Amino acid sequence: MTTFGGKLRECRSEKGYSQTELAKHIDTYHSIIGKYERDEVKPTIDVVKKLADVLGTTVGYLLGETEDRELLKDPTMLRRLNDISKFPEEDKNCILYTLDAMINNVKLKGLNM
Repeated sequence: MTTFGGKLRECRSEKGYSQTELAKHIDTYHSIIGKYERDEVKPTIDVVKKLADVLGTTVGYLLGETEDRELLKDPTMLRRLNDISKFPEEDKNCILYTLDAMINNVKLKGLNM
């Protein structure tokens, strides 16, 4: 499993930033970025949010909660999920059941093309 530091280094490199450039974007020192990348120091959640924004990824990806860098970056989808989460349990289950059926239908269509 890749650590926070490894994911940070990978994202920084893919963006073409040096540690110094990344540090400037989040208003810190390059030595701190190096410590994050070596997993010597753990950043605060506020710093992780800044890093994710600058690097074009998500907090979840950097923290190892998902392998998908783009997951839940779409504000429209997030708003919908937040709305669904506030519904009564029975309504949530109905919506998710319907959504699962529609997703499976689209996947099957893709296999038959």
